[in-house]
Amino acid sequence: MGNSSTAKTKVAIAGLGAIGMEVAKALDSGIEGLELSAVSAANVWKHRPWLDQLGKAPAVLPIEALADAADIVIECAPSRLVRSIVAPVVSRGKTAVVLSVGALLENEDLIALAKVHGGQIVVPTGALIGLDAMAAAAVRTIHSVRMVTRKPVAGLLGAPYLVEHKIDIADIKAPLQIFDGTAREAARGFPANLNVAVALSLAGIGPDRTRVEIWADPTVTRNTHRIEVDADSARFSMIIENIPSENPKTGRITALSVIACLRKLRAPLRIGT
Repeated sequence: MGNSSTAKTKVAIAGLGAIGMEVAKALDSGIEGLELSAVSAANVWKHRPWLDQLGKAPAVLPIEALADAADIVIECAPSRLVRSIVAPVVSRGKTAVVLSVGALLENEDLIALAKVHGGQIVVPTGALIGLDAMAAAAVRTIHSVRMVTRKPVAGLLGAPYLVEHKIDIADIKAPLQIFDGTAREAARGFPANLNVAVALSLAGIGPDRTRVEIWADPTVTRNTHRIEVDADSARFSMIIENIPSENPKTGRITALSVIACLRKLRAPLRIGT
């Protein structure tokens, strides 16, 4: 047995949607060296039934109080809240795990803030694969990165880009390309969908050189991402087909990626870059 007197690292979760809920339950079940200390959600009463069933009930706090209640704060919230969640955390020299990666492009000063105060922003791999290969290739020269995303129609409905350009996909019968542009533009136009493109771009050649195609596809049931990378060290392509969670905009593997990331923080053996 390890030394039980070793203080556990306190973890807080901002947002209790499909991802936040699963991560909270995993922490409650036990992740080496970590404990769930606090949560924040818009409608906490909605989550009371399952929160009350946890082995140790976390404190329920407003977003701005999470940074004082934990060493690590996980952002699983709407992208508009990223700044209010992350800024207090990194300015205290603590760690923010960010899922709404697209919002970092709108709030790039958060990275500078983390640097000044010794904080850290951690972006889990999420619904992607190959970020470790991308990060390795980026040490030298990457020539091009293109990502082609295909999503079931339900996962794309209501995206700002579709609304703005009056693109109606509700009744399409065949795959329809609805976007071709940069990762930065994709993140702005599809904030609930394209965090993967931004994570890919930040690991590689940046949001303005990473190219993204998005297809609304009534023939698929999974969120599918195909990535083609050409670098001086390697040429590689990756395909991942993610099963949507209860929230059609989010893949099931996203929550599992956060749990894997948390396990890595205190693990005696770490695999992967």
